[in-house]
Amino acid sequence: MSVRIRAVCLDCGDTLVDEATEVKDDRGVSLGAELIPGAVELVHELKRLGYRLALVADGPVGTFVNNLSPYGLYDRFDAYAISEQVGVSKPHPSIFHHALGQLGIIPADYGSVVMLGNNLERDIKGANALGIISVWLNWSPRRSKVPRDDSEVPRYTIRFPLELLDVLAMLEA
Repeated sequence: MSVRIRAVCLDCGDTLVDEATEVKDDRGVSLGAELIPGAVELVHELKRLGYRLALVADGPVGTFVNNLSPYGLYDRFDAYAISEQVGVSKPHPSIFHHALGQLGIIPADYGSVVMLGNNLERDIKGANALGIISVWLNWSPRRSKVPRDDSEVPRYTIRFPLELLDVLAMLEA
């Protein structure tokens, strides 16, 4: 069964940015970090292929501006749902509704949206609860690798960001 993917939601920490390289100020705002190999290419290729992108991330807005802007990625997103602005963190449904509302995607169409994230209890659980196609990036050693229950089981698992392109091609085939 193929589906036309209407949007791709991306987490940031340990999904695009290597959290181990972050340098933070005294308020916990990241001032800069290195990206995970393939992250820049992934975002640019998703845009080249015509996907609308939403940044769905937990933390202060400044962290994402500081970490993504030097690589030309922050402005590549069409929608932003950042917990500091939205007032809730993942897996709360409001953060996903906020992002997809900006893109004009209604809940009945959430099954044609992909969420890529590294955190089973936040990214995957939140996406699964709304019928969003969950893709877990099993790259970081810093998060649990074992779902606590069925709500945290990803639909797809990848090891590197660029593998998302293969998942999207398979979904749309």
